[in-house]
Formats: sequence, structure tokens, C-alpha cells
Amino acid sequence: MNKEIRREIFSRLQNNNKNPTTELVYHSTFELLISVLLSAQATDVGVNKATKGLYAVANTPQAILALGEDSLRDYIKTIGLYKTKAANVMKTCQRLIDVFDGEVPDDRESLESLPGVGRKTANVVLNTAFGQPTIAVDTHIFRVSNRTGIAKGKTPLAVETQLEKFIPTDFKKDAHHWLILHGRYTCVARKPKCGSCLIEDLCEFKDKVE
Repeated sequence: MNKEIRREIFSRLQNNNKNPTTELVYHSTFELLISVLLSAQATDVGVNKATKGLYAVANTPQAILALGEDSLRDYIKTIGLYKTKAANVMKTCQRLIDVFDGEVPDDRESLESLPGVGRKTANVVLNTAFGQPTIAVDTHIFRVSNRTGIAKGKTPLAVETQLEKFIPTDFKKDAHHWLILHGRYTCVARKPKCGSCLIEDLCEFKDKVE
């Protein structure tokens, strides 16, 4: 796929959605961090249902620590791997207070030093909260990138590296959200909705479904 086709793809995605953003519901950078941490192997809808109650009573590192791990578990028990996630949230809150004065840091190294926060989570926070042109490769972006030919790779990091290289600079800030939404609602895993796809004619996928 050449750069002109990639530019056209992102131009169409942009025209269809001028201001894309995460579907996680949050009202502060801290809430976003916790929601993204909880979203691993879970849906945004499921995370939003759990955090609606949680954030109503505790939405700062101090408040969650005061809540306690057992109570935190009760709020998020509908989310997969909730016990491990609860432990990581508690440790992350403590580290935010001890090392970062209770504030969410705006650099990758510091974010990845938080328990339960890997490269993907850090990329989401850097992009969504701080406007940095990072790309968090989740299952949707991995599938869309490889299937369409926008960026091919055998690992999430390989795809991220290719996307960083190939996405035109003026589209990088929002590319993460466009690709996720495209994978979530159009270029779905089992039966992609090729007939209603904005970029069907530009896509390299050989087994298109009308």
C-alpha cells in the first residue's frame, strides 16, 4: 500500500468522524488511567458500568486507597481479571501518591512504571489525555492494520512501529481512535461489514464480505 492510498484512507475516516475519542467514560486523567487499566480483556461498555458506581464514591488515588481493595473488588467484580486488576489499581494509586504527587505523569517511562500499566495503556493515556500522537495497538487496530494493508506485522509492537512510520503526520493524533472504532463497528473479526465500509475500495483484504 502506498502513501497516497494511506492518506486517502485516513482522510475518509476523518471526514466521517472529525473528533474521535475513546468510548470510556471519564472526567479526569486519573479516571481515564484507571478505566484503561481495567479495560484489558474487557469491553468499554462493561468498564463504564463498573466505574460509574466506583467514581461516584472514589475518583482520586487517595479516595481509592481509603476505599480499600476489598471494596474496590466489589465495584469491579463484573470485569474480567478483577482481582488482579484491583491489586494493580491499589498499587498504582499508592505509587502515584508516593512518586508523582498524586498526579498522572505525561511521559511513557513514568506511566509504564505504574503496576498494571503496559505500553498499550500508556499509549492510550498519552494520546487521549495529553494529545500525544501515540498509537495503542489493541486487537481491533492489530486486525484492521493487517487486514487492510495499512500496516502489517506479526506483533502489536511491530504494527505500532509500522503505523508510526506510515500514517501521515497530520492524522497521527486521531488515528488510534479511528482505527479502533473502525475495527469495533465495521471491520469486525468474524464477518467484516465490507459492503458498508468507507474504505472498501482501498482495502487489500482478499476475502471481502458484501
